[in-house]
Amino acid sequence: MSKSKQIYMFAEGKADMKKLLGGKGANLADMTRLGLPVPPGFIITTESCSDYYRHGEVITGELKQVVFQALAQLEQQTGKVFGGEETPLLLSVRSGAYYSMPGMMDTILNLGLNDRTVEGLARQTGNRRFALDCYRRFLQMYSDVVLKIGRYHFERVLDNLKKTYGAASTQDLPEEGWEKVLQRFKDIVEKEAPGGFPQDPYRQLIEAMRAVFASWNNDRAVVYRKLNRIPDDLGTAVNIQTMGFGNMGEDSGTGVAFTRNPSTGEKKLYGEFLFDAQGEDVVAGSRTPLPISVLQDKNPQVYGQFTLLCDILEKHYGDMQDIEFTIEKGVLYILQTRTGKRTAGAAIKIAVDLVGEGKSSKEEALLRIDPAQLVQLLHRRIDLSQTPEAMAKGLPASPGAASGKVVFDADAAEDKGQEGQKVILVRSETTPDDIHGIVAAQGVLTSRGGVTSHAAVVARGMGKPCITGCDALRIDPRGAFFQVGDRVINEGDVITIDGTSGNVYAGEVPLIPPLLSSEFKQLLCWADEVRTLQVRANADTLKDARKAREFGAEGIGLCRTEHMFMETERLPLVQEMILAETVEERAAALNRLLPIQQADFELIFREMAGFPVNIRLLDPPLHEFLPDKEELLVQVACLKERDERGEELQSKERLLTKLRSLSEQNPMLGHRGCRIGLVYPEIYRMQVRAICQAVVSLQQETITVKPEIMIPLVGHFRELEIMREIVLEEASRVKEETAARFDFTVGTMIELPRACVTAGEIARYADFFSFGTNDLTQTTFGFSRDDAEGKFLPFYVQNKILPENPFIVLDREGVGSLMNQAVRAGRSEKPTLKAGICGEHGGDPGSIEFCHRIGLDYVSCSPFRVPIARLAAAQAALGKRSEQEL
Repeated sequence: MSKSKQIYMFAEGKADMKKLLGGKGANLADMTRLGLPVPPGFIITTESCSDYYRHGEVITGELKQVVFQALAQLEQQTGKVFGGEETPLLLSVRSGAYYSMPGMMDTILNLGLNDRTVEGLARQTGNRRFALDCYRRFLQMYSDVVLKIGRYHFERVLDNLKKTYGAASTQDLPEEGWEKVLQRFKDIVEKEAPGGFPQDPYRQLIEAMRAVFASWNNDRAVVYRKLNRIPDDLGTAVNIQTMGFGNMGEDSGTGVAFTRNPSTGEKKLYGEFLFDAQGEDVVAGSRTPLPISVLQDKNPQVYGQFTLLCDILEKHYGDMQDIEFTIEKGVLYILQTRTGKRTAGAAIKIAVDLVGEGKSSKEEALLRIDPAQLVQLLHRRIDLSQTPEAMAKGLPASPGAASGKVVFDADAAEDKGQEGQKVILVRSETTPDDIHGIVAAQGVLTSRGGVTSHAAVVARGMGKPCITGCDALRIDPRGAFFQVGDRVINEGDVITIDGTSGNVYAGEVPLIPPLLSSEFKQLLCWADEVRTLQVRANADTLKDARKAREFGAEGIGLCRTEHMFMETERLPLVQEMILAETVEERAAALNRLLPIQQADFELIFREMAGFPVNIRLLDPPLHEFLPDKEELLVQVACLKERDERGEELQSKERLLTKLRSLSEQNPMLGHRGCRIGLVYPEIYRMQVRAICQAVVSLQQETITVKPEIMIPLVGHFRELEIMREIVLEEASRVKEETAARFDFTVGTMIELPRACVTAGEIARYADFFSFGTNDLTQTTFGFSRDDAEGKFLPFYVQNKILPENPFIVLDREGVGSLMNQAVRAGRSEKPTLKAGICGEHGGDPGSIEFCHRIGLDYVSCSPFRVPIARLAAAQAALGKRSEQEL
């Protein structure tokens, strides 16, 4: 079997080779085939990266040979010589994975320069200052990426020399200054790196390739992959490309542009540009760039050419593009294009607009949106009517608002975030190494950089508010404060940032609910046309039910009655019922609870008129409604210590006695769910009566009610058989007393493995199954969720014992297999059996796809995840349709 091809020249690659060439390489090859102005180059495949790790992180002699052969072809194409002293060929070496990971891996520019070739470049261009600038850039990047010398060493040199020469920026340094920069850079390398800086360009290239391969597993890349669920075994390609020089003077420059606004979705070119600069100056945020419109004023011919290329690329790829470009002495080059990262609001507007422009179908629009991204649109925003005057204003880089304590370090942001504190990460600029801090922070504020800088791109992708280029900030990270005018904000002080306007406020500012765009509503209407799964909500209160309907829920899939009991004014009645010594005493307490329960159900039924409402009868163990045992012991001891032996002490001692009698070693598997209803049937009878009387009351208002009564924690068919009989008996009594007629269904929550494997027997007495996947996951794995998540589950996920937290992403092989078995067995016994899911997984897009696949009728989730579930259900239907067509 012949070995796979390891190198592809740009002209050899194709757009559909992303897995092999990475997204960047495949697109460079594709643009080359389209005849666009792309500097020539070649791609080292992702398989070569896998080989690198397979061979113990060694670049093989075979790979070196084919790389040098490709270099020779590049020399022929360009008429330049790699390492040559007259017309030196300089290269950029960039990563490029299958999935876009902006800024997470390493890049080196101007590779091939040394003490001899820099003089050749100066002679060739007639611009010595430019050649020295390129050399210092290469020295700095190579030292950082390959030699692992901290960039602060070099930044300190640049800052000092700028002060010496009174230069506002590095670009203002005279030629003499650049000579000193280079000498001091070389001194740093000699001191910090054994062996110093390699003068051999071929060695530079091999070491750069090694560094890019190694960057696949650097900390920030690992964090990013984990955050975005990108597999660890894909590897990265290496893109080796002829340099395009944007730092040759004021007729040169570099920029990044989006074909549409990535924050709002507006159909307008959005980007930034720097004259006399290279690409890293823009994306790294080291200089605050100019709006792309400035290029139109300075060089309308190149700007016109660029806008034409933007239209070509967006039409070719059928989506908004993120384009990097360079202008070298008035000549335009495209260095990269990729599908642009965008906010959820922008993603929806772009998807809907592309349908309206005839560039996309409704189905493509639905598949284009990540359902999990919709959470961003449901976040609160600044209340402008109650907002104080902003203390500073920067560039609105990523929309949304957030408040939090100021931190100046990514590690501190992560530490405080893990402690549950809300923080805002404040930096002069962020780097890819700050990724973990951005993940932990509520938002990001930088004093430098533009709307296409690293901080902006990463924050937009995460849906976090971000403000960049806020140059009014004077940040002192060592002193742990920043200053705006005379105002000082210390680390730990609270600020609020508004990434939509760019405003920064001292203190916490009031927030109000979100506004949902017409495009958002349109997209969900298209989703409703496609999906086959119903989407319900978990709601226990009128407020939750109302919010669920606002977001398009088609009923309630789980109404937990115990949450109604927990309210302060009701708790004494519940405790009285629990403390009752006789059935009569318990019945008296339940009679006082009955009208309260009925009123609750009436409110929810009225809000959900015409839609099903699934009510789960009392589930938790009774001791959860009593005071904490330890606190009660302390109170009793204090009363005895003070010799207060009256009615209060007797009451608390009575409570303590009851608590001890109800105490269990493992309450989750103890006296709860249907076991309470079997031992104390009067409790469930009261709840059923409250439901039925609420139905009758609303019928008198001509309101359609569709109640579903759910018995929790059934593990044996006899449990449900007996409980169903109790429900039917009590409902019949209400019908006789009121002369009313009404329909309802009775079913069970499937949350035990035994219920799944005996589902056929249980289905004889059930009209529906509702999978409680939170408890089903616990009982399948034998995990206590609180203990597992607090102690060992993060270790399991980090060390790949489990691929995901099974309480967040459904365990298809275990829990999912049991669900599938239960659905099949249940419907084999009763074909009309309705099946749904009401655990947290009902709002997870991947879990929803699985629910669709096994034939559930509905999913139920929290009200705020209903839009996510509607879109995910539509994507599941489209995916299934595609599989069938294939």
